[in-house]
Amino acid sequence: MVKRNTITDIQKKYCSGEKLAVLTAYDHSVARLVDSAGIDMILVGDSLGMVVQGHNSTIPVELDHIMYHTEIVVRSTEKAFIIADMPFMSYQISHEEAIRNALTIIKKTGCNAVKIEGAGFNIPIIERLTEVGIPVMGHLGLQPQSVNILGGYPVQGREKAEAMKMIEDARKLEKAGVFSIVLEKVSSDLTAEITSMLNIPTIGIGSGSDCSGQVLVVNDMLGMDEYIKFKFVRKYADLSNVITNAVKEYISDVKEMKFPAQGESF
Repeated sequence: MVKRNTITDIQKKYCSGEKLAVLTAYDHSVARLVDSAGIDMILVGDSLGMVVQGHNSTIPVELDHIMYHTEIVVRSTEKAFIIADMPFMSYQISHEEAIRNALTIIKKTGCNAVKIEGAGFNIPIIERLTEVGIPVMGHLGLQPQSVNILGGYPVQGREKAEAMKMIEDARKLEKAGVFSIVLEKVSSDLTAEITSMLNIPTIGIGSGSDCSGQVLVVNDMLGMDEYIKFKFVRKYADLSNVITNAVKEYISDVKEMKFPAQGESF
């Protein structure tokens, strides 16, 4: 029987110096393939708002959306450690509601952990969740749910005051009990400093090579969207053109009565 990765497994990999590989996934087919390839962790990110739903930010994503996709990903995988993003408004209103929502995600989807953006107000939430046995992944740097305050998606940590606050927040998150911290679009020097001072893994996205691991949106790294040209995304495939050309060939075969052939008919 295949054993699913646990917090202990993740910590062992980190302590041994092994870099952690993380990808997002939102559906059965992709989750199954990513899992079978040997990914350490899968994040069911609120990025599904942009990748799956077609919104221009993560703000519209509802708790029910995350739970729906997380349940699919858990059911479709065997080994990867599964983390569910807590979407906007699922933890900002009150500590009590945040804890209830996190517990609901874990109970109803079967995932292994939740992810929460930011520190500050969230520290008591994280402390309570870890007390009752819910692993929490932190998230610092660029926080997509704060896009309206940030005015976009700028690199974080270049100003001294901003860098000092992020260092302080990282320490607070570790003390509160997070098992890892995502660092998104953080300057490379600050990333290296934060990673070196913590005893938990940092997972980078657009934050250089000094993190303990890396995460990418799976659709981005597979080249599913030809318009995605983020500096920090390496495209390991060009599925946009592969799929477009395949569909064009299918259309042509249907119109020219080349499909279905006799061997494809009953």
